[in-house]
Amino acid sequence: MSSLITEDEISHETTLVWLEETAGLDYVRQSLDRLSTRRGKPPYHRDGRMIGYALLGPEAKASRSSGTFRRRVFWLLPHDRDTQPEGLYATGAPAEAVDPRTLAARTKGYKTERSEGGPPSTAMRELGITLPI
Repeated sequence: MSSLITEDEISHETTLVWLEETAGLDYVRQSLDRLSTRRGKPPYHRDGRMIGYALLGPEAKASRSSGTFRRRVFWLLPHDRDTQPEGLYATGAPAEAVDPRTLAARTKGYKTERSEGGPPSTAMRELGITLPI
C-alpha cells in the first residue's frame, strides 16, 4: 500500500529493476515483501505478473526476528487496466497503485491524474500535456 510505505523503509534501495517497459502503464501496484536476499529477482506468488523489484545495498539489515529483508515488488493483476481497459479500474486505481513515472530508488511513488484514469489536471492542461503521457 503506497501510502503505508515510508521513506525509511526504502532508504537502502540502490536500484529499481523493471522486467517490462512501464511507459504504457498507467499504474503499477507496489508492496513491501519479506524476501530472503537484498538482491536478485524475487519469487512471485501472486496472480498476474511481476513488473519490477528493488535491489538493496549492503547496509540494509535483515530483520532480527525473521532474517528477511523488506523489498519493494511492483506487479499487476489480470483484471488491472493494462489488460482490461474497460474493466474494474477503467477509472480509479487500486489502493496500492502508483504511477510508474513517479518511482525511483528511495522514492515511494504517487498516484497521479493519469494513474487514476481521470482527466488531466489544470497544471497539465496549462502545460499542454495530454493523456496518455
